[in-house]
This record gives sequence, structure tokens and C-alpha cells, in this order.
Amino acid sequence: MSGSSSRRPQKKKVLTGRKILVTAGPTREEIDPVRYITNHSSGKMGYALAEAARELGAETTLISGPVNLTPPAGVNFIAVETTAELHRAVKQEFKKTDCLIMAAAPSDFTPLAKAKEKIKKDKNNIRLTLTDTPDILKDINRLKKKNQLLVGFALETENALSNARKKLKEKNLDMIVMNNIRDKGAGFEHDTNKVTLLRPGKKPVAWPLMSKKEISFKLLEILAGLF
Repeated sequence: MSGSSSRRPQKKKVLTGRKILVTAGPTREEIDPVRYITNHSSGKMGYALAEAARELGAETTLISGPVNLTPPAGVNFIAVETTAELHRAVKQEFKKTDCLIMAAAPSDFTPLAKAKEKIKKDKNNIRLTLTDTPDILKDINRLKKKNQLLVGFALETENALSNARKKLKEKNLDMIVMNNIRDKGAGFEHDTNKVTLLRPGKKPVAWPLMSKKEISFKLLEILAGLF
């Protein structure tokens, strides 16, 4: 058997000439020089999307928080750590892109004040005062032009569809990809996911459990038809 017969068939380059911006992974908000607030995001969904976008012909930029993944070859890569850094990078890159896919899971809260030295353990309870981080999608929406697409992700634990619909409307998104962390094989760390796509004025479309790479190709092929 020849080596070529075992290769995966090449995808049609439906995004040739397009510029796709993908965000991935968590952010870290420092409490003191050695501790931080973060979440369980592995970045796998965002990295799969960036790799698929490149394979479909797009000029692709990936902005990533700290993860244990190697950036896909042929992708413009920007590393960030905090939500504020992610916000700045997205604002800078969005103006020269056709579509932003916000697959990152930025922290919603940051300490109001960061301790300059390591907080020592003592007999007293420590009170940590948190404040909201920037709402990146909401802010980017104000910069959006008619020919640009905004795609968000909604990771839910309860009232998944209603919460995703609310986010879709409030942030004026072209599409939102919802997944429920309670579904087996979905959410953080997994190589698979189970998602539902929501678009304004359309019925939700639920996809079965599949690999994050398969989801990425299907999602991007739909987006290619929206341009």
C-alpha cells in the first residue's frame, strides 16, 4: 500500500484570502508573586480551531493564555497571561481580521489589589476582594464592522441554552458555541466536545460528541458560508 493512501484527504480551502483570529486557553490573575486565579481551560478547542483555519486556507492568528500545548505550525502566535493582556491583544488584532473566534476562557475576576510580597499563612482568615475583568467580546463588538464576524463560546453548568441565548443577544454575536461541562466527554481537558450552535433568528443545532478537530472543521466551513 502506498503511503499516500493513508493520508487524510485534503480539505477544500474555503477560507483562502480570509484572516481568522482565534483565542485559546485560560488567563491568570495574580494574587501575590507566587499565586494566581485561573480556571481549568486546556486550550485544546482554540488550538484545534487555529490549526483547522490554517488548513482551510486562512491567514490565522492565535492568541493564547498559558497552556501546555505547542502552537500549530504556520499560525501567527501571540502569548498572553492576564485578561487585560488578552483584551489588548484582541483589540490590536481584530481590526485586521475577518472573524474573531473567542474560544479562550478569560478569568471573570481579578484581585482588586495584588500583594507585593508572598502572603504568609497565619491564624487569621484571608479576605480576597475581587473585581470584574474587562468584557472582551462586549468591548470588541463596538469596533466591529459590517463585514466582520464575531463568534463566542459559552461553557455552562446549568440552564445552558437560556444562558447561551442571553450571551448571544447581549454581546451581539453572529454565533455562539455552547457546551455543558456536565456532558460526558465535553469541556476542559478532553480531546472531544459536544456542542450546540446558536445563531440569531435560527433554531439551535446540537452536534453529537466528536473530536475538537472535527468540530473545528465543521464550524469553520459554516462560517465560510456566512462571509
